[in-house]
Amino acid sequence: MLSASVNVGRFLLSLLPILLVAAPSIAQDDPGAGGDAWDVTDPPGPRFDISIDTDEGTWMSVDVSPDGREGVFDLLGDLYVIPIEGGDARALTSGFAWDMQPRYSPDGRFIAFTSDRAGGDNIWIMNRDGSDPQQVSKEDFRLLNSPAWTPDSEFIAARKHFTSTRSLGAGEIWLYHRTGGDGLQMTERPNQQKDVGEPAFSPDGQYLYYSRDATPGDYFEYDKDSNAGSEAIFRVDRETGDSDRFLGGPGGAIRPTPSPDGKYMAYIRRVRFQSMLFLYDIESGDELAIYQELERDLQETWAVHGVYPGIAWTPDSESLVFWSAGKIRRLDISTGDAVEIPFRVSTTLPALEVVRAPVEVAPETFRPKMLRWVDVSPRGDRVVFQALGHIYVKDLPNGRPRRLTRQDDHFELYPTWSRDGRWVAYVS
Repeated sequence: MLSASVNVGRFLLSLLPILLVAAPSIAQDDPGAGGDAWDVTDPPGPRFDISIDTDEGTWMSVDVSPDGREGVFDLLGDLYVIPIEGGDARALTSGFAWDMQPRYSPDGRFIAFTSDRAGGDNIWIMNRDGSDPQQVSKEDFRLLNSPAWTPDSEFIAARKHFTSTRSLGAGEIWLYHRTGGDGLQMTERPNQQKDVGEPAFSPDGQYLYYSRDATPGDYFEYDKDSNAGSEAIFRVDRETGDSDRFLGGPGGAIRPTPSPDGKYMAYIRRVRFQSMLFLYDIESGDELAIYQELERDLQETWAVHGVYPGIAWTPDSESLVFWSAGKIRRLDISTGDAVEIPFRVSTTLPALEVVRAPVEVAPETFRPKMLRWVDVSPRGDRVVFQALGHIYVKDLPNGRPRRLTRQDDHFELYPTWSRDGRWVAYVS
């Protein structure tokens, strides 16, 4: 067995002198699976309650009702409604299921949302008061999120997730009738690894807008450069089926949100390191930064649920409502004035103890996962290698590994035999 006392922090060595020294088992059970089918809404195990009382939240999608009287938002996996002026929030959903991304139907009768209550992310709808939730999509592998209503309140577009050889995968936009069905494909994924999401319809229903990974090539690019334009907004003409790039360029373009009067497109762009809310005049092509204090978007990474939480217009197309810095804010686009829409969530949430597998963090002995710089002696009777920062020698074929040196003050690397087998050179 080998000692595991290795100071990893000292592994960053700069100048390594070469040393010359005379040359003189490292298991774990795999638990089985089994049991009844998992019910997301009724998990097994002892339960307890957690009380929360908060006036702020993280990564909240918001929407405004078509009559302009109220707003809906997600917080900690539940949906809440408040008066548009702000106030105490009323829960529309509760329990263990994770509900998010609420969107009012244009006729004001329903709210579409994403939920895992049936076992994985799918699109659901409920009455505006939270009653009678109904599952719309019923995927058990190509899971969906980010619902967006057509202007007639009959259909819902959503992002469907596809994978090939990697878990990252890519997105497509699919259309579902609010009563269910298999859905209709609206966009084709550009490849197997580039994401597509954040669907939104134009007020007249002619165009479907969506955001898309715009980096070159067919492979997902880690740590993307948003300043180079890593994301762009595309649109599909639903009459012709043609798709074209609508907004993009340096800083990218994400979260397309058309105004109800059809004049503007609100969207988010990165200006150097700051995510900012922009307004695009569809007729003139003018672009204007209207709010500069958004939270950091997710353009550098892979964002299956959207690159920024959902934002919304007021019905008069005069204000935008969005989440930033823990608060819900309302921005007057003509004056640039932003005011907070205060909310308070005071409730009790059910919880379970976290399921943990015991792991011994620093056992005195264990089996190494990798031997480095393995080198057999010229006579073939011994082998030298490095493991856990130190060099070991072992007699072949069945000898026991032993340390080459007795020091524990520095790391040892790159062992190699002399041609006569008497010496081992290494780096420290």
